[in-house]
Amino acid sequence: MAASAGLYTLLRGARAAGMPGTMPTPEEMEAIQRGGLYSALRDPAATQLPPDVYAQRFTYSPAAAASDQGHWTTAPPLPLPRSEMAWATSEGDRMHVIGGYGAGDVARPYHHVFDAARNQWLEAAPLPRGANHVGVAALDGVVYAFGGFVEQNRIAVPDCYAYVVADNRWHAIRPLSRGSRGAISVVAHDGLLHAIGGRDTRSVDWHEAYDPRRDNWTTLAPVPGPRDHSAAVSLAGRIHVAGGRMDTFDFNTGMHVAYDVKTDAWQECAPMPTPRSGHGGVAWRGKLFCMGGEGTRRVFGQNEAYDPASDAWQAYAPMLTPRHGMGAAIVGDAIHVAGGGPMNGGRFQTSVHEVFAM
Repeated sequence: MAASAGLYTLLRGARAAGMPGTMPTPEEMEAIQRGGLYSALRDPAATQLPPDVYAQRFTYSPAAAASDQGHWTTAPPLPLPRSEMAWATSEGDRMHVIGGYGAGDVARPYHHVFDAARNQWLEAAPLPRGANHVGVAALDGVVYAFGGFVEQNRIAVPDCYAYVVADNRWHAIRPLSRGSRGAISVVAHDGLLHAIGGRDTRSVDWHEAYDPRRDNWTTLAPVPGPRDHSAAVSLAGRIHVAGGRMDTFDFNTGMHVAYDVKTDAWQECAPMPTPRSGHGGVAWRGKLFCMGGEGTRRVFGQNEAYDPASDAWQAYAPMLTPRHGMGAAIVGDAIHVAGGGPMNGGRFQTSVHEVFAM
């Protein structure tokens, strides 16, 4: 899908984006791929998961069970274990997973794309500057990447980039106007890209929208409650933000709010049954699905969905492999979840790729 004419004109004139990221050497890649589905951040050759991984897994949901629970299946794994990408996005029938931890470093520029038609992963142009917890969303044939951290969940940057899918090329665009931050929730809605929450040294309630036609930002009503690592989607004419944390996962929230662009106002909705952060969130079949995430001594496998028609949540089949900081996106008529951390923090990464369908 080509970019819109106005946006494409803007991007052709944008300056080429700057600082290159760090990619693993061919020797490192070979060693990592031999290791299988898991690797440790500081020692990528370590693939044996510690007992804490299994002790932290938690899948019970207090929500009412859906009549059709759906099911999970496995799919081709990522080319190498990764985590703390923060999120993924889909464009066409492809899922884009960008940045994150991997191969012994916390600020990678990886850009892996899952092609559903080929049932395989492809390598796309790397992010111009390696980072973790990058906020991403797609609009009109362009994938956007906002902010992120260049150290382990800290030292935020304001950099923003646009990737024109048809050209396999990134361009620098106007940086975040409110300041540097990572773990931002980014949502494409009515032709704009909304950047909500996030953190620099502390969680913030900032809400700003990027207009790709004008390459500028507008400040909007703040999200209720400073938070980062939240799930956000465009659903039923509004932007929904669910869960997240204030500063650390010791202060997770289940708070769920919806934003109306016409009134520039937020409204409280039914809270997410399992408070968590670093979870995946997608809009699918008219509902907001949230899966995975982390909390104090917990890595969640719960898969819960919110129905705006009834303002209520239901529990669906939990993830086969509980994890957080993974990429989740809709490809075709299914939810794809790739990578992520199988235990608290960033000590271990996975290349696990699982698909939820009904």
